Amino acid sequence: MPVEITDWDPSEYLDDEESIRAYLNAAFEDGDPKLIASAIGDVARARGMTQIARETGFAREALYRALSGTGNPELGTVIGVLKSLNMTVRVEPIERQVAGASDF
Repeated sequence: MPVEITDWDPSEYLDDEESIRAYLNAAFEDGDPKLIASAIGDVARARGMTQIARETGFAREALYRALSGTGNPELGTVIGVLKSLNMTVRVEPIERQVAGASDF
């Protein structure tokens, strides 16, 4: 009997503020720009891409393209979408480990 595999869509599980924040923070911590764009796209789809498009003034189709795993959104697009999601990006210092004796 063959195994049936279905696509997993994270936007189906992003249904509260806490899970959305954790999801986006994990993407930003990873640091991969494609993953970050895709994660923002997942959240936008969970909230409703048509509504996000209206609020940002960007075309819905352009948002789908830019916020996909192969997209490359401009910073203005990312900021606009995050703002419409009532979120922002903050800059914090990276905590570095202190070199131990074994590092010499």
